[in-house]
Amino acid sequence: MLDLKTVLVVTFAIACLQAIAWTFVWLAWRRLYELRFLAAGLAAIALGLFLMIVRGLEPAAWSIVLANLVIKIGLVLLAEGLARFLGQPRYSWIGLSLLAFQLVSWSIAVNVAPGNLAIRIHLSTIFTVIMMSIMCLGLMRDRTQPRLLRWITVGILLEYMIASVMQSVIEQKRAVSGDALVLADHNGWYLMQGALFQIAFFACVLFMVSTRLSTDLREKNEALSREIEERRRLETKLNASLEAERALREEQADFMRVVSHEFRTPLAIIRNATEMIGLVGDRSPQATRERIAGISDALNRLSSLINRFMSDDRDNSFQPELMTIGSLLLDLQLHFRMTNQGDRLNLAADDERTSLLADPEMLTTVIINLIDNALKYSPEDQPIDIDMHRRDRDLIIRVRDRGIGIPAGELHKIGRRFFRGSNAATRSGTGLGLYTSRKLLAYHGGTLQLVANEDRGMTAIISLPLPATEAARSFTERVTA
Repeated sequence: MLDLKTVLVVTFAIACLQAIAWTFVWLAWRRLYELRFLAAGLAAIALGLFLMIVRGLEPAAWSIVLANLVIKIGLVLLAEGLARFLGQPRYSWIGLSLLAFQLVSWSIAVNVAPGNLAIRIHLSTIFTVIMMSIMCLGLMRDRTQPRLLRWITVGILLEYMIASVMQSVIEQKRAVSGDALVLADHNGWYLMQGALFQIAFFACVLFMVSTRLSTDLREKNEALSREIEERRRLETKLNASLEAERALREEQADFMRVVSHEFRTPLAIIRNATEMIGLVGDRSPQATRERIAGISDALNRLSSLINRFMSDDRDNSFQPELMTIGSLLLDLQLHFRMTNQGDRLNLAADDERTSLLADPEMLTTVIINLIDNALKYSPEDQPIDIDMHRRDRDLIIRVRDRGIGIPAGELHKIGRRFFRGSNAATRSGTGLGLYTSRKLLAYHGGTLQLVANEDRGMTAIISLPLPATEAARSFTERVTA
């Protein structure tokens, strides 16, 4: 036979330790506020057991009712905490109704039939079965905890409910003589299995908390990974935007440098023509008219450069049209005659009627840049050879000089922005001529190649795709008609 008081002390100690444990767990993880109800429930059970331990052999009716009512409050709090933890309906009104029923029924039973312990045990069994059934219902509905863990917890609750029913049956069959206001030693087995139930239930809920924390941690890690991935995506997007903006600013700066570079040629023509007018004066009206016409052409080209390259509408800067090699040669001759350098040029073409689809302003600018370079880096007594011929479906334009050339080790760098050969330091320049030429040729789908001559100097080779045969023939026929 178990000693009832010893069992009560052991059960009280277990309830106290578990209440303290759940309090510390809640303090460690404040977001699991549901653990407060578990700690409060176990503290209430411990208080009820303490009241049972300290009462005398013949306690007053109110102390019997109070001790059992406090224990039942603890059970309601356990059910409330478990339901909140699992996110299930709490049915708090059922617990409050049962507590009120417990208070009234126990008060009546103790006062009307103080010697009939079975009535009070039956009332406690009803209370226990209803509250634990609600807990089982919440566990069966839950999908956040592992199935095995949920069913083990349900099994532990069922075991306690069965033990409570057995206690009622045993007490009903047992002959009670005299006044039995309190439990006797033969009820110790029930209280002992209640202590075991507390330990098992504590372990199950502890595993549930561990699972919940692991799930929360995993979800937070996944959320963090998604946030990191999103931040990386946004960072990549931001870097791309910054790179695009940088490229746009660089392109704008390039256009300004290119236009600035190209302004020099028409301005040089204007300056040269003005000087010649000042020298010739009224002695040669024909020369004066030619110089004024040259100034007019240079100003027109300057205006075109401003309108085409410094405009905000960059998409319309490339304006191709069908033109002949003959018209291109005339433009080149006029330009260099106005700079007094036309006599150094040897211009030749296999067929001046050959037509090509190009932007006249851009293409003329490219060839003028190449000829200017050839003139700048060649001795003044050396001619510059420019020839244009057709090769398959391409137009080949070659500009050959007999100048200082380009060091072999630097040939692959020529054409980069601002790069100039090491042997060109004594001559003025910006390093933008070839860079600009390649940029403008890209609009035409053309290429520029620099080849060292066998004897001396360099040859710049332009390759431009020719238009479709039918379109070129139609254009040629209109020109020669």
